[in-house]
Amino acid sequence: MARLGIDFGTSNTGAGILRDGRPVALPLEGTAQTLPTAVFVDFTDKRFVYGAAAARAMMEGQDGRFMRGLKSILGTPLAREKRRFLNERLTLIEVIGRFLAEIRARSEALTGETYDTAISGRPVKFHSESDGKDAQAEIDLREAYALAGFDAVEFLPEPEAAALAVAGEGRMLIVDIGGGTSDFTLCERANGQTRVIASRGLRLGGTDFDRSLSLAHVMPLLGHGAEIGAELGAKTHAAPRALFHDLASWEKIAFVYDAALLREVRRWVRLAKEPERFERLAEVLEMHLGHDIAYAVEAGKIAANDAERGEIVLDVVERGLRVELWGLQLQAELASAAERIGEMALATLKDADCRPDQVDMVVFVGGSSLLTGVRQALARRLPAARQETAEVFTAVVHGLAMAAQ
Repeated sequence: MARLGIDFGTSNTGAGILRDGRPVALPLEGTAQTLPTAVFVDFTDKRFVYGAAAARAMMEGQDGRFMRGLKSILGTPLAREKRRFLNERLTLIEVIGRFLAEIRARSEALTGETYDTAISGRPVKFHSESDGKDAQAEIDLREAYALAGFDAVEFLPEPEAAALAVAGEGRMLIVDIGGGTSDFTLCERANGQTRVIASRGLRLGGTDFDRSLSLAHVMPLLGHGAEIGAELGAKTHAAPRALFHDLASWEKIAFVYDAALLREVRRWVRLAKEPERFERLAEVLEMHLGHDIAYAVEAGKIAANDAERGEIVLDVVERGLRVELWGLQLQAELASAAERIGEMALATLKDADCRPDQVDMVVFVGGSSLLTGVRQALARRLPAARQETAEVFTAVVHGLAMAAQ
């Protein structure tokens, strides 16, 4: 029996093997080396759909439930709540198990091998503020792998896996900024061998950046911060914040759609001083547009990072509705998060009694490591270290493939 390296990510997932002595990310979906960590429950055909096909079904407005960012619920009570999916009552751990079973089946079809053991990446910390939640998250993920049909799973921290696959020699800091977590590994490479010195993790990643931008720029257009009048009298109160926070969080969007809530929002339309905002919110809830908004925010973030300005395009909510997002504005609004990442990098060095000027190279891994503000935060703290970009989306899975062998 062979062992399969799996990088189960918040936003994307990959699987890897060694082929002719070199790590290879399997083309799990067409020619792509990763596939979105996304699930669509198709109400019409009564089946589960995965990856880009799941996102496409949601974008096309097919009847069903779309879920993304499920890794973020590991270790929380939400992971073990039973919910109805088609004619079954399943926990989200069981849904993740089905997703991992699909990864296993596609990998076996591509290679002709049978995989009974997985070498899985994991964040250094699923939950950096709670040791109990962090331990529970690994228990949850281990259970999901068992449900996927694996007899055993071994875990390797994701930046340590990436360190195995990074080229070059000397002392390097691996900075892996993923969808849900930021991870750091200080290691030393000499003569092709890697020695891990220290690792740290922080529950902060790309989906948190998206939520911050959504709350600041999009949710106010839907009523966040707006006042609702009383049925009788002149008193007003702000719209409940929890709804907007859930609607801005990838992992929670699928669970905000509720008939009673929609009726309540329509009541707000009648009582609000600015009813057009809540009319948009009602449209979003009725038409299940939360994930369309999340994708628009993510696209606007990427556009503003790569250019002087970008836009969050919300035509799906209302024709012509757009939010301008300037590159410098993006950096300013995410500065606090970037500073936390920079400080955690220094804490990793401190664990190893290593000065910043003793680091030869900072190696960036993970899609969110491409953000300019994150790179600037690291450059200020390690000015003498040269910055390198590894295979951003596949370095971890390449390292896991090497570890599996």
